[in-house]
Amino acid sequence: MGLGTGKSVAIRAVIMAFLVIPMECQRPQVVNLGAVFTFDSVIGRAAKIALEAAVSDVNADTSLLKETELPFEVLGKEVVAIIGPISSSIAHTLSDIAKALKFPLVSFAATDPTLSAHQFPFFLRTTPDDSHQMSALVGLIDYHGWKEVISVYSDDELGRNGVSALDDELDKKRLRISYKLPLSLHSDEKYVADALNKSKSIGPRVYILHFGPDPLLRIFSVAQKLQMMSSGYVWLATDWLSVSLDSSLSDKGTFRRLEGVVGLRQHIPESKKIRQFTKTLKSKSSMNAYAFHAYDTVWTIAYGIEKMLNEGVNITFSYSKKLTQSQGNKLHLEKLKIFNRGEVLLEKLLKVDFTGLTGQVQFGSGRNATGCDYEIINVDKTGVHTVGFWSKYGDSRQTQKKNGFVSDQKLGNITWPGGGREKPRGWVIDSANPLKIVVPKRVSFVEFVTEDKNSSSHHIQGLCIDIFIEALKFIPYNVPYKFVSFGDGHSSPNYSKIIQMVSDGVYDAAVGDITIVPTRSKLVDFSQPYASTGLVVVIPNGHNGTWIFLRPFTTQLWCVFLASFLCISVVIWILEHRINEDFRGPPRRQIITVIFFSFSTLFKRNHEDTISNLARLVMIVWLFLLMVLTASYKAEVTSILTVQQLPSPITGIDSLRASEVPIGYQSGTFTFEYLTYGLGIGRSRLVALDSPEDYERALKLGPTTLGGVAAIVDELPYIQLFLAERTGFKIVGEPFMNRGWGFAFKRDSPLAIDMSTAILKLSEKRKQQNIGKKWLCKTSCLEKSDWKPEPNQLRLRSFKELYLFCIAITVSALLVFVLRIIRQFVRYRRMERTRLTPRAWLWGLMFDFMEFVDEKEEAIMRMFRRSDDSNNNPSHVVELQDDSEVRQS
Repeated sequence: MGLGTGKSVAIRAVIMAFLVIPMECQRPQVVNLGAVFTFDSVIGRAAKIALEAAVSDVNADTSLLKETELPFEVLGKEVVAIIGPISSSIAHTLSDIAKALKFPLVSFAATDPTLSAHQFPFFLRTTPDDSHQMSALVGLIDYHGWKEVISVYSDDELGRNGVSALDDELDKKRLRISYKLPLSLHSDEKYVADALNKSKSIGPRVYILHFGPDPLLRIFSVAQKLQMMSSGYVWLATDWLSVSLDSSLSDKGTFRRLEGVVGLRQHIPESKKIRQFTKTLKSKSSMNAYAFHAYDTVWTIAYGIEKMLNEGVNITFSYSKKLTQSQGNKLHLEKLKIFNRGEVLLEKLLKVDFTGLTGQVQFGSGRNATGCDYEIINVDKTGVHTVGFWSKYGDSRQTQKKNGFVSDQKLGNITWPGGGREKPRGWVIDSANPLKIVVPKRVSFVEFVTEDKNSSSHHIQGLCIDIFIEALKFIPYNVPYKFVSFGDGHSSPNYSKIIQMVSDGVYDAAVGDITIVPTRSKLVDFSQPYASTGLVVVIPNGHNGTWIFLRPFTTQLWCVFLASFLCISVVIWILEHRINEDFRGPPRRQIITVIFFSFSTLFKRNHEDTISNLARLVMIVWLFLLMVLTASYKAEVTSILTVQQLPSPITGIDSLRASEVPIGYQSGTFTFEYLTYGLGIGRSRLVALDSPEDYERALKLGPTTLGGVAAIVDELPYIQLFLAERTGFKIVGEPFMNRGWGFAFKRDSPLAIDMSTAILKLSEKRKQQNIGKKWLCKTSCLEKSDWKPEPNQLRLRSFKELYLFCIAITVSALLVFVLRIIRQFVRYRRMERTRLTPRAWLWGLMFDFMEFVDEKEEAIMRMFRRSDDSNNNPSHVVELQDDSEVRQS
């Protein structure tokens, strides 16, 4: 522990010369101790009382040192050990002197961890060093889930080395100090205010305070003026705070100023010894843990001297020429002598083991007292309360729970700055400095994430973006952010570069279809996966199913083909109905005739013969078209049943890896690294592809053509989207390298944990499914207007010219037939007009025309011949009238 406020370090040495009468087998009457510490400091005032009480108690104990007295006075020349100092800075200097004079330097308050180094072999410490309490402090930080802290400390050996120990302990838990704020003991209020105000824009709100005891507690007064003692902030203090509070009279104003501060206090177990000790003190209120350690330090040295004297070791001294030349030094080093048995006493001290005021006193590694336990104290408006207990070694009476907290039930009752009981997040995002989030600017599979090219504001959109925005709604605080697209707009960007930029701090996070893989997890922190993925192998589809006979033609061609049969049969019926008995009769018979005639032409086994020349012309053209269509159909079916139906040698990733065929992969993704480094596939076999169109083209080209591939390896979501829009391809084998898509954040970012929780809540609400339907069902779930045929199917445009020729001949035949019928009907109407009353209405005319068309042509022609004969021979009029009954029949 270092010096607090007050005057410059005034060191008073109480070094009494020891007088030894060199007589064999006799104990010395006096063994002198020295002490170096500041009397007017927070620790020094209490330590002076404790040291004096300890010397008195040791001399009064007849079982220890017996006839030898342990004096404790102002100055002396010969000392066997020095107690102190309080200041870690002075301890560094005195440790070198102790090494030169070979007497133990035993400190009860210098907590700098570096004093345990081998360069200070005569330095001992009866109190734990700062690395021990830093371990307790990190346990408290980790318990509450905070990831980043800001350290505020004194700019001296105590502060710098203490924070270095804090940094080491935080690193063990993957936590870190995001900002260090050293303050000089002489810093004025304005400097402290500027430094604290600057730290507010960084983000973390967990402040770790490490100073020497300060009875004025100035740091909290400045923080209160800056409104940093309010809700959302966390103030954690090492044990300097408890020492300051325990050593001074605090009023309600002090407690209000410190409301919400959490600190450490060395745990001094309740015992009969400590009750007796405090009972005899006049100023009990000024006692603190370091005063108790000072008391035990005297007893420690006394036990060490006793062990040494019991072994018959003589205490002798000699002068040091170097020190005798240091006249006028404030430490009066010229009065000190070399202790000739210093190594022996050091050895005995390290073996001391007894029960003192602070509990069991013994030295561990680094010549430090074994670590003590800590109470977790919390200040509210009413005072200081113990809210927890931390022990590095646990408690035999209870089960250690987490992070060293033996009993953590009360930790939930902490009063935080602002008076609230809810644990602060310990981290905020300044609205003036929103998160910079990088997103990949995809040019393919844009349903997942891309930048809208049609938007002047560079709008970022896609399934991944919508999931991120929805997840933010479940985070209980505001997260200001801005998206920044990464990519040239011509090809999809390299995702490894995106992760590296987040790791380097160029961006705060990355959002998109980013796969969580171990190499990336070493650089950034990922959220909970919001989509499950895995690599799959895609090849051309060699399995055609039970409806293979339908595959040669597209749906459009099948529809036109079937309609052609009906159209041709209707045309033939029209052309043959008036002259061919096979196409006459009751309506039911005629319908059956039309249907069977149309499809019998497919097998060239028509039961009905055509008589009309026009019908024969149409049949010739139709049979030619039918011959071409059936020949093409047979050829395509043969191709499917022979070439495409052959089993593929690729059945999964293992067979693909063992082969030598080229493999396609999506450029920019982790697939390339996995195929090369993970599976050992040669780079020369890998073909980078950018889009689904490239996938289709490469698979159609095949492995024997330049630019073609035998299979494509890609993540399942991309392949599902690819297969939803295209047919003729399939997945073989089982998915492998199962991973997930997640959002990437800088290491130790608290937002990664909060986003993971938000994603789980989003999944529980089933909102992810709705987002998936919004983006992925545009093509795969709804009926597509831009329908595309399967590869290698015969299309209507392949027979376009032939169909047009057939249609032209058919229409021409119908036109000739219709013109001929109209000509006959006009003649018929002229003839009827002279014999019958004409019908004036249009419907009547149409009805007469239909009846005329339904008449057999032979009867009509006979009627016309008789009419011609009657015009030439009037005597035949009556006969013509009788023959008119034929029409009515």
